[in-house]
Amino acid sequence: MAAVKVIRNAHIVTMDALKREFDGSVVFEGNRIIAVGEEPDDLPEKATIIDGRGCVLTPGLVNTHHHLYQWITRGLAADFELFHWLVTLYPKWKDLTKDTVYTAAIASLSRLAATGCTTTADHHYVFPPTGDRGKRADMLGSEITAAAAVGLRFHPTRGSMDLGRSNGGLPPDQLVEPLRDILTDSEKALTEWHDASPGSMLRIGLAPCSPFSASADLMRETASLARDYGARLHTHLAETQQEVEFCHQNLGGSPLDYVAELGWTGPDVWFAHAVHLEDREIELLAATRTAVAHCPTSNARLGAGIARLRDMVRAGVTVGLGVDGAASNEGTSLIEEVRHALLFARARDGAEALTARQALELATIGGAKVLGRANDIGSIEVGKLADLALWRLDTLPHTGIADPVVALVMGSAPPLERLFVDGRAIVENDHVVTVDVEKAAKVVLTAQLVMARGHGG
Repeated sequence: MAAVKVIRNAHIVTMDALKREFDGSVVFEGNRIIAVGEEPDDLPEKATIIDGRGCVLTPGLVNTHHHLYQWITRGLAADFELFHWLVTLYPKWKDLTKDTVYTAAIASLSRLAATGCTTTADHHYVFPPTGDRGKRADMLGSEITAAAAVGLRFHPTRGSMDLGRSNGGLPPDQLVEPLRDILTDSEKALTEWHDASPGSMLRIGLAPCSPFSASADLMRETASLARDYGARLHTHLAETQQEVEFCHQNLGGSPLDYVAELGWTGPDVWFAHAVHLEDREIELLAATRTAVAHCPTSNARLGAGIARLRDMVRAGVTVGLGVDGAASNEGTSLIEEVRHALLFARARDGAEALTARQALELATIGGAKVLGRANDIGSIEVGKLADLALWRLDTLPHTGIADPVVALVMGSAPPLERLFVDGRAIVENDHVVTVDVEKAAKVVLTAQLVMARGHGG
């Protein structure tokens, strides 16, 4: 019999279809929730009891867009817009190795866990040549190993770029790959790692980087390959006004017009950012059930703008939240994205643009829908996976805020009493317990020094 754990006396925010909230208990056996609200009469004597008094219990948060490797290059190009930022950082990223990617992933994933994240996507699109007859290192494998060590549910995407500067793209030619190599390696990632089973800890997606770094052939053939394997598709889209102008000038329409012609809409597609959309484009996303990863902090950091979140939500677009890469969101806090999503939406469209509960919904069941996991995660319901975040609200910054959801979303980020992923404790008493975070910090510093000297390869 699997171990039984009980979280008792917490304020429970289910995020289920009925949007229930109440004080009570959640019981899970192994990795599945078996009771919500009332405890069963036949609890085993050895059940682990966790006192949730003074806490709010939510579904684990879901991060729908990230670049884990960027932890190594945080704080650079701090005052640049996207294109200038990318051109500055590409030369740094050419020195990435499997080891530095693993180091960065451990740090990034630990930080996500410490801020309530139980499931994260990642978009890794930088595969520098190793010097061994043009071979590319197995960066995706390094990230997968790191995610297993930290214990998060992981949705990495095999990113790609084949449109270098000499062919009108933005990235340097050294960092782009031949189309056939990309497709071969993408299929290899799907056959080796993609697990579509219920309760999966690892699912692979395919993700050409952007309209200014991926050719039309790459976009089309990647979509076909992913659909052959039942995998999801991801890319950056309409992040900046510069990108919109680039697409109109070079690709015959808006970013969304361009990718839609290539087969990139539908319930298996999600776009990062979608800051600059017209009304008709929001309607298209809703009609085709194409999803969006909203990244408010990164969009503000890079001066990209504020996405039309209110309009997307009201139109019925599936929206989740993303921290984006650690080099464009140095805080990498997923609970902070919930607060920023709320505040920025209101700054743009008024106090009624988004409620605290809607903001939390984006980070939980919204993110689960974006990643195609709403049957498994994103809400607290019997039969769902035990991915749970227990937030302590009886500390001084939060005492006196009458509504616990308002305290969680609008207040400062509270201590994380417990974080469970697949029924396993990942955070206890506000500390990640699966990896040595202090050691990881020291390894990051060493990796940064090595990259600064240009010794990667």
